[in-house]
Order: sequence, then C-alpha cells, then structure tokens
Amino acid sequence: MRRLFATGFLLAVSAAAFAWQAASAGQASPGPATASQAAFAWQRGPAQASASQGAKPGADWPTFNGDYSGRRFSPLTQITAANVKALSLAWMYNATGAGTIKSTPLMIDGVLYFSTPDHAYAVDARTGRELWHYIWPTTGGNHLGNRGMGALGDTLYFETPDCRLIALNIKDGTKRWDKAICSMEQFYYASVAPVIIKNHVIAGVSGDDMDNPGYLDAYDPVTGERQWRWFAVPQKMDEPGSDTWPDVETMKNGGGMTWTPVTYDPTLNLLYVTTGNPQPVIAHKNRAGANLFTGSIVALNADTGKMVWYFQSSPHDTHDWDSTQAAVIIDGEIDGKPRKLIAQAARNGHYFLLDRTNGKAIVSAPYVKTNWSMGYDAKGQPIPNPDKYPQIAGALVSPDQGGAVNWQSPSFSPLTGLFYVPASRAYSVYYIYDPSDNPAGWGGTDRGGYSEQMLVALDYKTGKPRWTHPWPAGHNKSGLLSTAGNVLFTSGAGGLMALNATTGDALWHARLLSPISNAPITYELDGLQYVTVAAGTLVISFVLNR
Repeated sequence: MRRLFATGFLLAVSAAAFAWQAASAGQASPGPATASQAAFAWQRGPAQASASQGAKPGADWPTFNGDYSGRRFSPLTQITAANVKALSLAWMYNATGAGTIKSTPLMIDGVLYFSTPDHAYAVDARTGRELWHYIWPTTGGNHLGNRGMGALGDTLYFETPDCRLIALNIKDGTKRWDKAICSMEQFYYASVAPVIIKNHVIAGVSGDDMDNPGYLDAYDPVTGERQWRWFAVPQKMDEPGSDTWPDVETMKNGGGMTWTPVTYDPTLNLLYVTTGNPQPVIAHKNRAGANLFTGSIVALNADTGKMVWYFQSSPHDTHDWDSTQAAVIIDGEIDGKPRKLIAQAARNGHYFLLDRTNGKAIVSAPYVKTNWSMGYDAKGQPIPNPDKYPQIAGALVSPDQGGAVNWQSPSFSPLTGLFYVPASRAYSVYYIYDPSDNPAGWGGTDRGGYSEQMLVALDYKTGKPRWTHPWPAGHNKSGLLSTAGNVLFTSGAGGLMALNATTGDALWHARLLSPISNAPITYELDGLQYVTVAAGTLVISFVLNR
C-alpha cells in the first residue's frame, strides 16, 4: 500500500492510515527467517572477512553507520542531485506510546529494525507494515533515548535504560537472552547501538549524574557472557594514564562514558571508541591533570580490549564537551601518499585528522570559531585556557554546553572529499556552584546566549570549510547521510532536506509533522531507492518512483 504526496507540503497523516497499520500488525508476513547472508558473512570470523570496512551500505543498511567506517555514505546512485526533486512519500509508520525515535534503523532483507527505550520494532521496508513489536518490562532508568540496534545472523541486540543488553530473534522478536551490563543504582543507563565485530557484541554505557567510570564491553553473541571490559579511566595508579589524575579515588570514578557506537578497521583489527567527559562534569578542583582517557579517541584490539593508542581531543574538559562524536575511517592521500586515516569533528569545535595505525595527529584545526583554547601542543591536542574554566562569577565561553556538534552523526563522502558536520556556534556563561575542594556530580552549569547553526562541509585533508549552509534560528539538527548520487540528506525547512553534496545548494525538501529526530538512511528494494527518516514517533520513507 503506497500513497504518493507532492513534496514540499506538510505531510498529513490520516487516522485511516494508522488504522490500517494497526490492523496489519501481527499478520503473517514473508519476512526473512535470517539476516542477509551476504551482508553478514564476514562477521562470523576473521577467516571469512572480505570487506575492507565491513558490510558496505549498498542495498541494505546492516549496522548503525551503514558500515564499520562511520562515514554514513551510501554507494547507491539512483537518487541524484538532478532527480532528487522527484522523491515522493512511500509510507509512514507511527510507533505510538514509545517516545521519540532517535535510533538509526537497520534495513536487512527488506525489513527495517529500530528501537526506542524499552521497545524494538520490525517494519516492512516496502510498505511500513508492522511485523512485530517487542516491549521490555522495564524496572526504570533514564529514558532519554536509544541509539539503535545491532544484528548478527538471526539475532538482534539492543540496550535498555535499566542497564540490560537484550538479544532477540530477528524473525519474530522473541527474547533469546538478557544480561546486566551496568548498575542503575549507580545512575548508569544504557542507550548505545551495539556494534557486532566478528564474534563480539560491542556495547557501551551512559550516565554522568554521579561520579562513575565509563567502560566498553564485548559480549558473546550466542550466550551473552562478557568477553572483556576496557575502562575509560585507569583503575590502579600504576596503569597508563594514571599520572594524569591526582589520586586513585578521583581517577577510578572519573567518567568517560561510551555512549556512541564504535567504528572498526578489519585490516588492523582495531576498534575506535570515543569517550565522554570527565567527572565531576563542570567543577574540577579535585581532578587536576589531563584526566585520561576521557575526551579521547582510543584504539583497542577488538579481540582483547587492550589499548593500542589514544589521542585526547579534549584534555581536562570542564565544559561537558564529551568527545563521543564518531571517529570516521578514511582511506585517503596526504602529500601524495596513501594513508590510513581517522577523523573527528569534536564537540569542542576542533577537527582532528589522525593516522589510524598509531594515533599521530596530521591535522588539528577549529571548524567553528571558539575561544576556550590556546593553540595545540606537540601532539596536536588543544591546550585549554584556564581563564575559560567555569568560575563562580562566570566565564564567557564558546561553544556552549551543547557543543559545536553533539550526538548527531556526521557524514563523509569519498567522492567529494568532504566531511559534513551538523555544527553550531554558541556562547554561554559557565558557572561554578560547588567551589569546595572535593565537588561531585556536576558542581556547575552554563547559561546560554547567542547561537547560530549551520551545516559545514570540511576538506578532510585540511579541516578547512569548503562551504557552509547556514540555518535560521530554531533549526533542529539531525544526523547526516551522503550518497554517491551527490546528495546530502539532513534536517531543514521543518523536515527532510536534500543538498548538493559538492556545493551545499538546496535541492529539495519535505515538511514533516515533527522535527527529524535521528539520521536518515537509504536502501534499495525491487529496483527502487528509498530514503527513510524518523520524526518524533513517526518513521517516514520516501521513494524515487520511475
């Protein structure tokens, strides 16, 4: 059942359409018994690995970023800068009663899989018809959001606010197992989309209301037993990084949450985890030093969890600027020579291009104007300006607590060589309200002022903007998607917008009933290319009809 609407107008959702969906839910469907064998064959073990950056986001979208690289780039070419204006509505699905959809759907063998806190869904990717809906019987926790699911063969994985990792049968949504991965009593919660690397389910944790250590875990995909754990802060004073903390108690509880999906290079067998801010968050009198390995990009051996290298993009953060933004894998050229690279546009307003084999900085540069640092050290890491630390009387700082970018995903197009960032420039005044020698929790906050938002396209080799697309006041940022059709999809004009990926020129938009709340994906079925996005409780899919 497909209903076509003219683009550029408000999409009106009829009660009849939702009644049809409700009636269809639970009916027999020719949905797949297992996930795409082609997409997941390489995941079963290193001997069968064949793709240099994981399962390519071609017809399917099998993992959070489409593939392991974090680029959120699709090689599909049916939708182009020339014909994107012909996109029309294919279908809509309303996930009622489940809260805002922030997760990136997976599309495997014609079925979309997505999650919200305590809920998991399977929806026909051609029609939007619900195939199944799983509800976890929650015991509480922070229901701020859920980033998505992971898949391996015939099993789906997702996290819950009350600190569980759930495994579901991909065919019917029945539970296979659940495991505790954190402690809700210690104010942790779980929201990150798991990433499957070989026989490891990689899962991170969230929560910085209390002083707790962040960590990253690997779990057995069949039994759910934990295989290894890497702590984002040292747990003993003789461990690497312990010399950047004043004492063992502050260090052991120093934060560094791991609440965004990892990226992975199969050729190096390195996964790249990006870590959150130190704790206490704003007040910092009791944690002098760089506070490793918070605010960092860290390379871990995927099989053991052992650290291989790190780069700290936000040393001794005092502004809630976690560095959990995606570390994007790029195979490019520097000075005419091929290089294995990794890039991040960090929340603190700086862009970093590193050698992903060793973590050495090649480029460090601001991608928006900031005022908090005094240049870079010999490693290419920013040097904080003590005058911009939060103060009792207040300190005017840019960016604000929301950061120059937040959790919304960037995108990189290997065709244009541009790294796209949903960016902000904002000022706020940072205050300390706990000036004691041993603060806890937050101990301070900021109060906002001027702000502006824009989409910035950076030359990946230099970090310099090639073009900037400004947004009007009140713009709602979303994650990004770039394609081989030279199209960049983003939020804009009250809905979904397509820009020319080379120039930033606006090509098309469709107003939606709610602001976009996740990042768009694209996939191809029956010779038709779809673009699918979430807006509030709606999943909305557009198609190029030929």
